[in-house]
Amino acid sequence: MRMASLLTVCLLAGAAASAQVFAPSARSFAITQSSTQSPAKALPHDRHAGMDVSADPYTEQTRAKGKFGKANPLAVGILPIEVFLHNESALPIKIKLDTIQLEVRLPSGEHQNLDWLAPEVVARLIAHPGGTPNPSRPRLPIGLGISGDKKAQKFADTLRPLALDGDIVPPMSVIHGFLFFNLNHDMTLVGTSSLYIPDAAVLPENKPLIFFEVPLGPPSEQ
Repeated sequence: MRMASLLTVCLLAGAAASAQVFAPSARSFAITQSSTQSPAKALPHDRHAGMDVSADPYTEQTRAKGKFGKANPLAVGILPIEVFLHNESALPIKIKLDTIQLEVRLPSGEHQNLDWLAPEVVARLIAHPGGTPNPSRPRLPIGLGISGDKKAQKFADTLRPLALDGDIVPPMSVIHGFLFFNLNHDMTLVGTSSLYIPDAAVLPENKPLIFFEVPLGPPSEQ
């Protein structure tokens, strides 16, 4: 009996240690939904290596306004894309968010890679639409650009909770949120664009995965 009790204690201690190693950060966990099925199977997606990446672009004003209210990015030419990251594996997967881009194929045949905009930058553009920057302009660090601007701050307070900010997807779970891309009002480009996620890795070994690319339009348009 004593040997059995000692074995039980050791097993419980080992399980607790494993849970600490694979536990996501508090910020990531806040938007995690335990699930064995992706909520976005009908959406455009790329699935391999135990990871399913789906994208839902908001291209209709009525839909975007219903989601964001007065802080509607689409009204100032910025495309909101809700991104679903579904980890179907038994290990956590880390996504490097700052390298995610929107690959846009222009009518001329040329390609342009757009960085996403931080919620604070989007909020400032909604508050002051005349200041829309070039779509290739780099993101500003979170928290910069709206200090003292109460109108922009109000919009930012709406956008932040909806933005994708978790970078670790726990095993058998889904995290989701919006990324914002400046298309300068030309939403016709969405059909020939793809969401590109180049940096993902399986933890704890940090084993890199092949990139994910999600076409946003029908196959015939890509």
